[in-house]
Amino acid sequence: MASSKKLSDQEQVTAHISNLDQELGKIVETIRQIILDTDKEIGERIKWNNPSFYYTGEMKPFDPKEYKREIAVFNLFKGRILLVFPSGAKVNDTSGLLEGDYKDGRRLITFKDMKDVRSKEKAIQKVIKKWLKLIDK
Repeated sequence: MASSKKLSDQEQVTAHISNLDQELGKIVETIRQIILDTDKEIGERIKWNNPSFYYTGEMKPFDPKEYKREIAVFNLFKGRILLVFPSGAKVNDTSGLLEGDYKDGRRLITFKDMKDVRSKEKAIQKVIKKWLKLIDK
């Protein structure tokens, strides 16, 4: 008899990635590991229909509409690979990695291919570490 057990957040992310085009899936999985390897307090789940990453540690209470726990979410629309940082504007990113100037404070990283991902690996981790330091604990 098949189990109706709900998949864990991590299993849902793995399943989502496995359903992507093979080449796209490899790139997304690589970015996933870069993000998760940045800090042990980063969790993952499916949010807004894509893999997303969030801070799992203790925080002062806040309005959920402020998305203060959200670090980044993939946007994989029409084969593009975007990583959206909902509050990326708070990070003093001097590397030029975070793109865009949106009024809501989000910033983006665009990836072309695996080589592009690898070239941005250290900068991605640096931006996330800066973001984590800004958390109101």
